[in-house]
Amino acid sequence: MKIGIIGTGKVGTSLGKIWFEKGQEIFFGSRDPYKASKLAETFNDKIITGTHADASKFGEIIVLAIPWSAAEETISSLGDLSGKIIIDVINAVAPNLGGLLIGHTTSAAEKIQSWAKGAKVVKALGAFDPEFLSEVKNRTPKPSLFISGDDAQAKSKAKQLGELIGFEVVDCGPLKNARLLEPVGMLWIELAYNQGMGPGIAFKLLHHRKLPE
Repeated sequence: MKIGIIGTGKVGTSLGKIWFEKGQEIFFGSRDPYKASKLAETFNDKIITGTHADASKFGEIIVLAIPWSAAEETISSLGDLSGKIIIDVINAVAPNLGGLLIGHTTSAAEKIQSWAKGAKVVKALGAFDPEFLSEVKNRTPKPSLFISGDDAQAKSKAKQLGELIGFEVVDCGPLKNARLLEPVGMLWIELAYNQGMGPGIAFKLLHHRKLPE
């Protein structure tokens, strides 16, 4: 798959490295193309870099790995998004981990869908530490990755990418259910940092099998 990653922070970089090693085509986009080019030097093989708009044009899948405060402006700079799949990994968290800035009657993912005209948004990967992502393949049992979205094909692609990382992917239904998933991301932040459990934690959905009578 051709993946344009919007953002060169820890989350975007970690995802790009994992998927690149799994044979995917990766393009890192940054507001500062020089910063993206320096990032490319950390890879063993050539990685394509450029502006946010360049990455958007390249990718059949676009990963939004930027701060919530920059989301609307960045999306407006991406050009024509018709038919693009957008994977939203953003947590709309208040300063000092003070809770969610948006929720209950809508979600950050739904806001992104309203700004990204013609795109197919999938909420995913909002409850993990960047360094943990590289360890997922070694975890037993597999951690759960919860996703939501309105387009079946887009969710299928997101599922494939999640499985490449090593997750068991759980389809949580339509995009409006990001209103449920984004608080899960906030719960992860609360447990990892405010409650001192550390960033190496993840959630796991256990499947109950009915015992024979």
